[in-house]
Amino acid sequence: MKKQSLFFALFIIIGISTVFAQNPVIEVGRKNVEVTITNPSNKMRIDEPVVIELEDMIMRSATVWDKNIEIPCQLDDLDANKTMDELAFVVTLKPNETKKLRIELSIDSAKSDRYPARVHAQMFKKEKDKSLTSVTNVSADGKTNIYNDLHHHGPAFESDLIAYRIYFDQKQTVDLYGKKQKRLELAETMWYPTDEQLKNNYGDDILLVGGSVSVGTLKPWNGQKATHITPVDMREARIIANGPVRTIVDMGSYGWEYSGQKITMISRYTMYAGHRDVEVSNIIFEKKDGVPYTIPNSVPFCTGVQKMPESEFFTDNKGLLGIWGTDYPVNDTIKYGKETVGLAVYMPQEYIVKRSDDNVNYLLLLNNNDDFQIKYYITAAAKKEEFGYKTSKEFFDYLTEWKKDLMQPIEVKIEK
Repeated sequence: MKKQSLFFALFIIIGISTVFAQNPVIEVGRKNVEVTITNPSNKMRIDEPVVIELEDMIMRSATVWDKNIEIPCQLDDLDANKTMDELAFVVTLKPNETKKLRIELSIDSAKSDRYPARVHAQMFKKEKDKSLTSVTNVSADGKTNIYNDLHHHGPAFESDLIAYRIYFDQKQTVDLYGKKQKRLELAETMWYPTDEQLKNNYGDDILLVGGSVSVGTLKPWNGQKATHITPVDMREARIIANGPVRTIVDMGSYGWEYSGQKITMISRYTMYAGHRDVEVSNIIFEKKDGVPYTIPNSVPFCTGVQKMPESEFFTDNKGLLGIWGTDYPVNDTIKYGKETVGLAVYMPQEYIVKRSDDNVNYLLLLNNNDDFQIKYYITAAAKKEEFGYKTSKEFFDYLTEWKKDLMQPIEVKIEK
C-alpha cells in the first residue's frame, strides 16, 4: 500500500522495525524510541493524531512522554491476532513548533483505565427478555435481517463533539447524533436520550438519512443513482478499538455480488479524541484461489452528502463537498423539531471520476486505485452546539481550513 497517499494526511504511519533490528523487542522486553514531531504550518494544530506501526513486535504497553509530561496513548490489535499492531496518540503543536517525544514500549501489561476516555464506542444486542448485551462483534448471513435485533441498529461511536452510528443492513448508512455541550454521552443516553436527559441539554439524533448516502457512506452506482450493498453472503460489524484516544469500527460485506463479480468490502471508520471528523478507509477486493487481488478500476462506486429541503451547498470542485441544511431528524414531527446540520466529505482527487448527483444526493463517482482502497474523510456539525458553528458561512469556512490541514500533515520522524 502507498504510505504517502492522502489517506494519511492527518496522521503518519511509520514502521519502526528497523530500530529494533539488532535487539528484537520480544527478547529485550523494553525499548525506548525518540520521535520528533513538527508542525509545518503557521497555525496551531490541536489534537493531531500520530500513529506508529509496530511491525512484528510483541508489545503490551506503551507510554509517550513530552519531557516529564505523559501523553495518553493506546495500543491496538487491528487484525485480532493478539499482537498489537499500532500505537496511537494525539498531540498539540504551536505554529511551526517541533517537539521531541520519548516512547517507552514494554511487554508488561498495562492497566486498561490508565487514561481518561476521550472517545467511546458501543454496540448492543437485544435479548429475548428485552435486556441488552454489550458486544464488539456481530455477524449475520446476507438473508438474515438483524437490523432490529441491535440497539440503535448497529455500532455507534463518539468524541466529545459529535457521535455517529452505522446501520447494520444493506444501506450501511452513517447517521448523526448532535450535542449541545462538549462531553461523552452515549454511555448514558445510548443514542436515545430520555426526556429528563433532554432537559439537561443532552444531545440526540439530528439527521433523517432515508435512502441517501447521508455523510460519506460509500455506495454502489447503477448508472443513475446510488444504491445499496446487496446481495451479500455475510455482513459483519466489529468494534476494533474503543479509546481512550481513538475508536475504530469495521463494517464488512462479504461475497457482495456487484458489477458481475463477487467481492469483499471492509469499511473502516476511525475517530480521534478532540475531533468531529472521521477517517474512512474502504478496502475492496476479490479472491482468486484464496488470494486477494485488485478488482478492475472500472467498477463504479460513489459517495457524497445528502440533499436537504432547506439548504446551502458548497464545493471547491476539488474533492470537497458540503451542505448546511435543515430538516426534521425523525418521523415524529410533533415531539421533535427541525434540526440544522452541516455535512461534508473530502475525497482525494486520485479516486474521483466526476460529479454526478442523483435526486437525493450530491455525489462524487469513484474508482478504487491500484492498492484496492478508497480512503477519505467525513465531518459534521450541529447548529445547536454551544461550541460550534451557527451559520453556513462559519461551517464552510471550517471546511476550507479542515481540508488545508488534511493536505499539510504534521511531520513525524523516528530518531535511530
